[in-house]
Amino acid sequence: MTPICQNRSAPMKPSSVVHSDPDILGGAPVFIGTRVPLQGLIDYLEGGHSLEGFLDDFPTVSREVAVAALEQAKAHLIADARAV
Repeated sequence: MTPICQNRSAPMKPSSVVHSDPDILGGAPVFIGTRVPLQGLIDYLEGGHSLEGFLDDFPTVSREVAVAALEQAKAHLIADARAV
């Protein structure tokens, strides 16, 4: 299921689950349809917390969207490593 952008004024790729808008948290990348920064998920995981803990604390982010964000990050890291 492809997430729908609730902010129609901000162009995004259809597969994107995060976006940046200067009017939302100063342009920090957030999960679409929320004010939850992507950095929050990364910080949770870095701190040894589970994905479930993050989802419990940020119920506006669905499991599917959080996993999709991690998959996108993985794809970018792999692509960057291959480009070197």
